[in-house]
Amino acid sequence: MMGFGTVEASAHPEVKVGGRYFGFFPLADHHVVLAHPNAGGFRDDASWRTKHAAAYRNFDVAPVTAQDDALLLFRGLFITSFLLEDFLREQHHFGATQVVVVSASSKTAIALAHCLGKFSGVDVVGLTADRNRNFVRGTGEYHQVLSYDEIESIPKKPTVIVDMAGNMQALTKVYSVLEDHVKHCASVGATHWDAPRHGVTIPDPKPQFYFAPSQLSKRGNEWGREVLNDRIADALSTFIDSTHPWLKIRRAVGSESIGELYSALVRGDVPAQDGNIISFE
Repeated sequence: MMGFGTVEASAHPEVKVGGRYFGFFPLADHHVVLAHPNAGGFRDDASWRTKHAAAYRNFDVAPVTAQDDALLLFRGLFITSFLLEDFLREQHHFGATQVVVVSASSKTAIALAHCLGKFSGVDVVGLTADRNRNFVRGTGEYHQVLSYDEIESIPKKPTVIVDMAGNMQALTKVYSVLEDHVKHCASVGATHWDAPRHGVTIPDPKPQFYFAPSQLSKRGNEWGREVLNDRIADALSTFIDSTHPWLKIRRAVGSESIGELYSALVRGDVPAQDGNIISFE
């Protein structure tokens, strides 16, 4: 899980006791790493983690800020959104003038719509459940918001589809409406975790799995890690500011509260505007 960690003991001269870092941690109260310093902080080179992409092993220096709660919620997913927008722009949006985002109420989708609006200048259409339509419109990040029952109203023009839902039936409907207007489909998430994913034939162009660490590594090599981190941090800060009108931060503390939150999430009872921070103590 994403979070902040404070160094309590260190045998590495460049990783000081008391230093605070942001990264991916196990569900535990302590984590032992084999630290390899880099431009942002350090990378965990322990043998049991080396099979994972460096993006999941990096721990970046994280001073305390007034945005700590929002950083906990958004930093990891925003990097995915920032890099996906960068990838699509690098590819000239595959000739598309419109991006259709499936599961538009997800925070990763909202962040992507924000980045597309800020950097790309393409129209962004959000597809969401009817109960979330007013919320998604209220974020102000989409040019048009439609429910899944309104898929046939998607403007028929060259389109990139970004699938955050993993719902093959919904995706098939989007393809059937847009037909040859589909220029690319990026498969990003599975917010509709209980939707069937097999037995459905998707026409060309087939969905392509988007792997953010690949673009992160590419830009890190091209721009340098410090420049990349600065660009992400600046864009993230702007995005966080834009969420203040709608984001409701909630906390679940202790195993019982966390269990209740998880059950509500599985039932689909967590409001789209909620950002939940969990802690065992």
